[in-house]
Amino acid sequence: MEYLKIIAFTHKQIDLKALGKLVICEHTLDDRLRNIQSGLNIKEIFYVGTCNRVEFVFTSSEEIDKAFINRFLYVLDMGLPEEYMEQFISNVSVYEKVDAFNHLLRTSCSLESLVVGEKEILAQIRKAYEACRVAGFTGDYMRMVMNRVVKTAKEVYTHTNISKNPVSIVSLAYRKLRELTMCANPRLLIIGAGETNKNIAQYLKKHKYSNFSIFNRTIEKAEALAKELNGIAHPLSALADYEKGFDVIITCTGATEPIITKEIYTKLLNGDTGKKIVVDLAVPNDIAPEVVKNFPLHYIEVESLKETARKNIQERYDELVNAEHIIDENIKEFESVLRQRKIEIAMSDVPKKIKEIKHTAINGVFADEINTLDDNSRAVLERVMDYMEKKCITIPMVMAKEILVKNS
Repeated sequence: MEYLKIIAFTHKQIDLKALGKLVICEHTLDDRLRNIQSGLNIKEIFYVGTCNRVEFVFTSSEEIDKAFINRFLYVLDMGLPEEYMEQFISNVSVYEKVDAFNHLLRTSCSLESLVVGEKEILAQIRKAYEACRVAGFTGDYMRMVMNRVVKTAKEVYTHTNISKNPVSIVSLAYRKLRELTMCANPRLLIIGAGETNKNIAQYLKKHKYSNFSIFNRTIEKAEALAKELNGIAHPLSALADYEKGFDVIITCTGATEPIITKEIYTKLLNGDTGKKIVVDLAVPNDIAPEVVKNFPLHYIEVESLKETARKNIQERYDELVNAEHIIDENIKEFESVLRQRKIEIAMSDVPKKIKEIKHTAINGVFADEINTLDDNSRAVLERVMDYMEKKCITIPMVMAKEILVKNS
């Protein structure tokens, strides 16, 4: 791993707004990487850009110092103002050799993510690598690196609990909701059309829920979400007069006072006395305390979910030791795999050379003697030569691997 290098700009040192200036759009990526390759003598490279990290994984014999990074950003040609150039150069993270491989493994296993255990980063890295592979920016070495990255990440996600328990409020709320017994195709009132409600509604849609009514102060946003869900949009002002009943309320608005008072909740029930489900993801709560106190309902709210999220995050951090052990084992194994691959490449010409020697012997050096042999003798000689050819190809390969194993 002598020439493996990573230049990383991440959420740990750089604020996300500034980091966004380094994200490369797809239609300029090939040209920028091509300039990097030719301008900095880089053989293989791929680029990873997400909402909280921009990283370049490459092979180079160059020393990665401040001057190199300055040159790298200059050739990348992102049109950065001078103050940003200075900020990025001062806050870059550089990894080389085994440290670079370790960082790539830790990143793919989400140990370096904003939220430890989120699997999305592995898919993002694989997609980034594949785009660069198809464009011709990577070769055999990066192929081997990525094979090991995927293997390691799968082992971490399979054999540890690092991603088992959800930690986002939306996923926890949805899990709680699914644990409750709901009638077939329940009537769902979505109050608020912001990101939180969009996300939880998408979970519901994915699991074939379809009876949505969306209320929002800005009717255009309600209509946009209703279109995605095949639901019906209403202005928030119409909530108090809604008479079609409901089974589940999911609410998350920016209101400073409760949206659903005792009076409004009574109207929404429209005489129904059954136990309802209310998911209140607003801070402060959208559901008035007297509603929770005086009506039969399953109440899911942010504070209780936060406590579950905190416990789950702690459990994920407790799993870091197990994940790092898996990573260490894969680094050791990969060093042996790399050495074996080097031998395979170094000896890839052996079969060709032996065939050439055989051809020269039969058709040149010993041609006259062979021509005096009868057909049976020639056939025996050819079988002997074929046998020796196979052995001469196999023996050095086997011996090289034995030496490799012994040294390991």
